[in-house]
Amino acid sequence: MLYELVNFSDQLGPLNVFRYITFRTGGAIFTALLFVMLFGPAMINVLRVKQGKGQPIRADGPQTHLAKAGTPTMGGLMILLGFLVATLFWANLQNIYVWIVIFVTLTYGGIGFYDDFLKVKKRTSSGFSSRFRLSLEVLVAAIATYFIIQAGTPGFSDALTVPFFKNVVIPLGLFFVFFGVLVIAGAGNAVNLTDGLDGLAIVPVMIAAATFGLIAYLSGNVKFASYLQIHYVAGSGELAVLCGALIGAGLGFLWFNAPPAMIFMGDTGSLALGGALGAIAVATKHEIVLAIVGGLFVLETLSVIIQVASFKLTGKRVFRMAPLHHHFEQKGWKESTVVVRFWIISVILALIGLATLKLR
Repeated sequence: MLYELVNFSDQLGPLNVFRYITFRTGGAIFTALLFVMLFGPAMINVLRVKQGKGQPIRADGPQTHLAKAGTPTMGGLMILLGFLVATLFWANLQNIYVWIVIFVTLTYGGIGFYDDFLKVKKRTSSGFSSRFRLSLEVLVAAIATYFIIQAGTPGFSDALTVPFFKNVVIPLGLFFVFFGVLVIAGAGNAVNLTDGLDGLAIVPVMIAAATFGLIAYLSGNVKFASYLQIHYVAGSGELAVLCGALIGAGLGFLWFNAPPAMIFMGDTGSLALGGALGAIAVATKHEIVLAIVGGLFVLETLSVIIQVASFKLTGKRVFRMAPLHHHFEQKGWKESTVVVRFWIISVILALIGLATLKLR
């Protein structure tokens, strides 16, 4: 919206500042943060009244979590609204990548919202059919990947790039759609599994968003991409503005989600945020880097897969409880200790991911 002011920069020179992605990214951060901070308390009050007893707590989870009973969920609505408002204000709405990421974020948020709604309504920790839910996620991811391929350079947009190697490009053709689905749907569910403690998921998401904001900016700038010897993706720089919106909305949400949480993001937020990161990674051709930067989410997911597989095959559990953060809680770590240490791991992984930009 505000980007259109560039058209009047000939008459009023200062309006040319809206041309710069860095300026609009800063504006998106501030706008999303301000929106969530201003409207967050009212939204929390409405959700608390509507939900009554709040989010159901897992009966088989850590006993310390029972004290959180009554905390409202669906806080992801705050994040999504802040993200959407900031994006519409500051992004170039003529950019196809912007609309693809918005599409994934909102549809995944809608899927998560319906799941949260059923949990609250039925007073259970499980929502609607996992198979049907996954089918919807796969469909959305497939549509998004298809349009990302169409928006990119033929012969390159459906190829896989490998970090640390500047000339390694693996053409996947139609199979790239399946790969994109794996990245987007996988990222959505990985963040969803990580969201189990106050503040645990939102900070790593913001760290990943900041990392991919820089990656998008560099990949979308032909000079920087050439200097760093990374692959140039025309138009992808605009996604830095969306990453800024995610950071701002996340900061605002963290204000209310910090221990003891006033609200949980629920599947409404976690599924949408993961899907957004996945879509941005596919658009910028840094899918493998997402697995590094979001390594914490990968570890959480693997812990669940290993736990289930081990129990089915041997009848024994590898971890005291899955996902991984519950394992450390059961070992006696305080919730705050788990959260902060996982944040530190996220920062380290983000630095490793950024190193792939230069080590080629």
